[in-house]
Formats: sequence, structure tokens, C-alpha cells
Amino acid sequence: MGRPQADGDPFRAIADPTRRKIIELLSEQPRTAGELASSFTTCQSTVSEHLGILRRAALVSYTEHAGRRIYTLVPSPLAEIATWSTKYARPEEPQL
Repeated sequence: MGRPQADGDPFRAIADPTRRKIIELLSEQPRTAGELASSFTTCQSTVSEHLGILRRAALVSYTEHAGRRIYTLVPSPLAEIATWSTKYARPEEPQL
């Protein structure tokens, strides 16, 4: 059985810590897969797999420049997740 896939679901896509780190790095600036891979102990093909999952979830996009893919964060799905989750966040109960 292979690794679980996010299947275009942004909630599943952000459930993985590696993908959350990729999102964090892309929030700073656009990067290539190689640049992203240098921040991890995994190989570039694994990072590319994660980027594919994030693309299918519409959380990242890329442009081609000089034969390289430059990945960019797409913030709107994350804003939708944040809006949805704040509906269910409750302030901490006071300690008695």
C-alpha cells in the first residue's frame, strides 16, 4: 500500500508536516523544487511528490522560467481553511 494522497483536498494536503513546511517556505518567496529540497533531509523526488499533492489541492502553482518550475504559494485556499476553522475555535475555559 502506498502513501496516502491528498486527492485535491486542502485539509488533507496540510495534514502532513513536510507539506506544511513547504507552505511556510513558499510564503517567504517563490522557489524551485531543488531549493525547497535543500531544506529537507529527503530527496528532491519526495519533495516533488509533496508539491504535486499541494498543486492538486490548489495550494501552490508554478510558472516555467528558463526550463525550471518556480513554485508559488496560492494563499486563498488557506484563507478559506482559516475562516472555516475560526467558526469552531472556542476561547479557553477559565480554570476554577
